[in-house]
Amino acid sequence: MAHLFTRRAFSAALLTAPFLPLAGRTLAQENAAAFEPVIERAEALDPLKVIIVARHGETIAERGYRGHTATELTNIKSASKSIMSALVGIAIHKGVLESPDQKIAPLLPGDLPDDPDPRIHEITIGNLLSMQAGLGRLSGPNYGRWVSSRNWVRFALEQPFDDEPGGDMLYSTASTHLLSAILTKQTQKSTLVLAREWLGRQEGFRIGSWDRDPQGIYLGGNQMAMSARSLLAFGEIYRNGGKAKDGTQIVSAEWIVESWTRRTNSRFTGDGYGYGWFLREMAGHAVRYGWGYGGQMLYIVPGLDLVIVMTSDENNASARTGHRDSLHALASDIIKAAEGARS
Repeated sequence: MAHLFTRRAFSAALLTAPFLPLAGRTLAQENAAAFEPVIERAEALDPLKVIIVARHGETIAERGYRGHTATELTNIKSASKSIMSALVGIAIHKGVLESPDQKIAPLLPGDLPDDPDPRIHEITIGNLLSMQAGLGRLSGPNYGRWVSSRNWVRFALEQPFDDEPGGDMLYSTASTHLLSAILTKQTQKSTLVLAREWLGRQEGFRIGSWDRDPQGIYLGGNQMAMSARSLLAFGEIYRNGGKAKDGTQIVSAEWIVESWTRRTNSRFTGDGYGYGWFLREMAGHAVRYGWGYGGQMLYIVPGLDLVIVMTSDENNASARTGHRDSLHALASDIIKAAEGARS
């Protein structure tokens, strides 16, 4: 582990860092001491690149490890599924889509198999959001053959059913990519343009780069580059009841409730899953979080008005489970520190 600061020196470094502008003696400065031990211990997690803690919309702690910064772009991987969920919610509010119960087959008629399983006509927008489409998974070991195909949308819809629509959770990035395709077709705008138009009212929100499929559709649910600060800006929309810093209602409060309602459970972790968000209890508090492979995390703790962002090296050896569990433990420690801080 790198050298340890003394309590006083660490506090001074944390609160006077050039990337954390704070004027005067703010509540965040007064509370920073409560988070010092946790932020310091986090340096022992080698894959961890950046951590940001914000409460009541104000950044309390921000630190990059091993030369990383909160403004550098990182691949947030599947944490982008939470962003896709927001775009779908906005599309429903705007009347572009009808509701989560809307069937997807009429929205993608040109990409349906020639002789489809009749169950394909039962899949809804909500099923895609909650990973309950029933179609065979195209994540994990099946991801490579999917993204090597000539038409990702058609390939996804051609998969045999492993469950009924609305059945158990079958985590698949193809499901959120179908949502990206639907939004693109319904609006005649790219999903990146929609994200910039619909979420861009939030100060600090920015998508740096994003991969596309062979038809030019942005990959819903993966390969999205954002900075830790940009991910925080997105999280702040949800923490603030769907409103931007300037008070503009970006995501409806009703959609946030819908998204944070448990629809199913992950077969891998047992955590609940709503519309693009995992649901878990940490340190006695209900937590909603977006998770990207390798440790790209966005935690929102509504009961404490708290948002936590963590970015990590996606190529770390413990990317799939071990590091994620370490980050959950770190988030729990931050929650405990927040309980002891002034509110």
